[in-house]
Amino acid sequence: MRILLLLLLVAGTGCANGRGAIADDRTVVDLLIGGGTVITMAGPNIETGAIAISNGAIVAVGLAAEIESLYRAADRIDSSGMAVIPGLVNAHTHAPMTLFRGIADDRALMDWLQNFIFPAEAKNVDAEFVRWGTRLAAAEMIRTGTTTFADMYYFEADIADEVRKIGLRAVLGETMIDFPAPDNKTWESAVAYVRAFVAAYRDDPLITPALAPHAPFTVSREHLLEVRRLATELNAPILIHLAETEDEVRQVSERQGMTPAAYLESIGFLGPDVVAAHAIHLTSEEIATLAARGVGCVHNPESNMMLASGVARVPEMREAGIAVGLGTDGPAGSNNDLDMISEMASAARLQKIIRGDPRAISARDVLEMATIGGARALGLDDKIGTLEPGKRADIAIIDLSEAGTQPVYSVESAIVYATSGEHVVTTIVDGRPLMRNRILLTVDAAAAVAKAREYRTNILRSLETQ
Repeated sequence: MRILLLLLLVAGTGCANGRGAIADDRTVVDLLIGGGTVITMAGPNIETGAIAISNGAIVAVGLAAEIESLYRAADRIDSSGMAVIPGLVNAHTHAPMTLFRGIADDRALMDWLQNFIFPAEAKNVDAEFVRWGTRLAAAEMIRTGTTTFADMYYFEADIADEVRKIGLRAVLGETMIDFPAPDNKTWESAVAYVRAFVAAYRDDPLITPALAPHAPFTVSREHLLEVRRLATELNAPILIHLAETEDEVRQVSERQGMTPAAYLESIGFLGPDVVAAHAIHLTSEEIATLAARGVGCVHNPESNMMLASGVARVPEMREAGIAVGLGTDGPAGSNNDLDMISEMASAARLQKIIRGDPRAISARDVLEMATIGGARALGLDDKIGTLEPGKRADIAIIDLSEAGTQPVYSVESAIVYATSGEHVVTTIVDGRPLMRNRILLTVDAAAAVAKAREYRTNILRSLETQ
């Protein structure tokens, strides 16, 4: 009996390593994602693929059988029936404006800005406002697969603090404008704020501090030149609205004798550290100039449609070699949501109808704009935008198993034309899940929604006293 018991114990524990335990020489990583279709955006899609992640970085990408033979992890995500894509990059927005969502829709841009938004901001925006607005925006972005966003607003140091706690990646541009803003009442105080902001976040792994002169028609030539010098000195990027409306083109042309992009080129403002939002009303010569200067551009189709601003010449810009990203713009009056998947669908369909050509831009093209294209435009393509070893593990997992997405002949087509942000089930930034199985892990959405309702009452009251 004792001999039988000994044999059973030996058989149960194994002896492959000579010490009574089965050997497992696979490399230990923090997280394994396996079973779904991996869209690397750096090469062919990998059906039944897997990704190994350690210390926030992608260690390996390949067929699931191969990856799982080489790596093991205590934490695993089964992505069977799903698409695994690089996290979406919202390359232009004004995140705290979630608290102004729907305040003054169906108006022209100048009417919306001057008669509603600027007055509402003057009376309501403070540090606490932007913190709550950022939390509300973060919940929406994480739920819809955005892992990186570029912001232009006020109190950006407070936004940065919230974003870092929540775990999103962001390029945060402190707005600089030629009239008193909610945070800085003079240009001199704005410059001082920017210097301190950039210094505080210069080496942050998730936050890239930036300067954000509002637009060529709201910032003087002298101040644009100061921004240019300051950005070079601080080695910080510049975010700016450019050629968004015909009215902007008219104003700049009357004052400067040339169109907005040509004007910025004439004063030596443009460079590879500049990210131009909208870039709708560009001449062919200006497109060539932006390409030559390495300027990143951000297409905002839903905003451009809602404000009737025009249609950017996206195919020509991409053909010229411009890094073109995709953005939602602010979630108030110009779009009203931060869903990058719906933005991709709008981008593709808008170019098709305006050109009368269904081949004008493809599902793959807009998925590229929303991932690696946005990363290039923001100067982050060395870190994010593709799923390949060495990149940071910023990932979105999209469920394609529901009736509304089946059958799947093309994964890119299914994502762009048949899903919405509600199909995103898991969102990961720097290897850290921010949402898993549709459960938010780093932001209290219910608290943000409750606070948004409080702000609505106060904002409406403030506008009644105009």
